[in-house]
Amino acid sequence: MKRSGICLLGLLLGLSGAPADEPIAFKGKTVTMIVGSPAGGGTDTSGRLIASLLAGHLAGKPNVIVRNIPGAEGMTAMNYFVRQVAPDGLTITMGSTTQADPLLYRKPQSQYDPATFSFVGGAGRGGTVLLIRNEAEARLHDKSAAPVIMGALGGVPRSGMQMTAWGIDLLGWNAKWVLGYRGTNDLMVALERGEIDMTSTANLFQIEKFLQMGRFKILTQAGTLQKDQPIGRPEFGTAPIFAALVRNKIKEPVVEKAFDYWSSMTSLDKWIALPPKTPELFVRAYRGAYQAAVSDADFAEIGKKISEGFEPMAYEQVDFLIRKLGDTAPEAGSYISAMLRRQGIAAD
Repeated sequence: MKRSGICLLGLLLGLSGAPADEPIAFKGKTVTMIVGSPAGGGTDTSGRLIASLLAGHLAGKPNVIVRNIPGAEGMTAMNYFVRQVAPDGLTITMGSTTQADPLLYRKPQSQYDPATFSFVGGAGRGGTVLLIRNEAEARLHDKSAAPVIMGALGGVPRSGMQMTAWGIDLLGWNAKWVLGYRGTNDLMVALERGEIDMTSTANLFQIEKFLQMGRFKILTQAGTLQKDQPIGRPEFGTAPIFAALVRNKIKEPVVEKAFDYWSSMTSLDKWIALPPKTPELFVRAYRGAYQAAVSDADFAEIGKKISEGFEPMAYEQVDFLIRKLGDTAPEAGSYISAMLRRQGIAAD
């Protein structure tokens, strides 16, 4: 232990090349970003683009390489991050909502707890909306009418799409799921053709396109949590925030816990972190670099390559959301799974 402490001190001095109260210099060093998904995916693309900006604002402008360690929904990379990576400021990770999900990291094979990480910052898409065909809205509230068809990706709806599940459960919506669409573009085509009546997206380009047609409207928006309060996006106008629609319908503590868990999941997207026990000197250096990077005009342009509406998130907000998720009781996840099963969706 004493020897490792001496080595870390030496690295600190070697990186800085200056007194301890001056910024760390990374000149000539290489920073590795660990990504828990295959190359080419959304998290990987976000990591590569943001890492290039981040490095440009670290003193000494180090080289940055991305190492993909896919497997077990990102758990393999996170286990490696906490078990094999030295907290020396030369390794960071780009995580996703899934890796911050306690239903994943509480599994026996998990060796990590994201609440122990030092967060640098994050990025999100400002919340999801439910788009609905104008003529279908009345049927949503009429049990004698044909159900509104909600289209969703894959076999289990993503967190943003689960607004409809909560609407069915708490608001009595007359809706029916159609699952299995391969991507957002497929869903948008189905909505435009009338194969489905409703779906969700966070893509501003798609939202604006459908609103301009005049045949669709935003039924509701998920918003994002800011210190426990859901905040809507200005771009979505007066569209009601979903939490406001259902809050008075929640009567049981377990339902409240489940809804809070869902709200936190929908607010979190991509996040950057250093390993547990990283010295504060490094943490401050990365946080300062990230703040400078997202203030750069290039960030907005890079964000558009990732997703319309891609917005930076302060490390304090990332930390808040991940700790809130960490407080989730096991019965909260069980309630959501049972809710989805009642609606005909096979959920674990």
